[in-house]
Amino acid sequence: MTIRLELARTPTFPNGSAARSYVLRLPLGTEGLIDEREYRVHPELATVRRFWPNEPDRHGTLLRTADGWALSYEPGEEDDERIFRLEAHAIRPGGYLTLTEPDGARLPFVVKALAPA
Repeated sequence: MTIRLELARTPTFPNGSAARSYVLRLPLGTEGLIDEREYRVHPELATVRRFWPNEPDRHGTLLRTADGWALSYEPGEEDDERIFRLEAHAIRPGGYLTLTEPDGARLPFVVKALAPA
């Protein structure tokens, strides 16, 4: 599935920010949860593109880590953005995911769109 995430309301962005977004391509099961079996078969298909103002777009992959799931753009953990409880959160339009940036900042994102890849 192709998933578009946009920054939800924060103190800095009380109306959220469509300019701070991600497009994920993830294997999801019928309940909207990540399909770990499909991910293990084709991890190279689980991708991310990060759109952020005044920065070049970043392209990366989804990684299964000892602590859960992360978006990674380069080898090593320095740039990883952790996804809070991805294995337990159904991904549906209007739902939320929390990403933790490499500096530890936790940001809420709303699922704006979900479509077959």
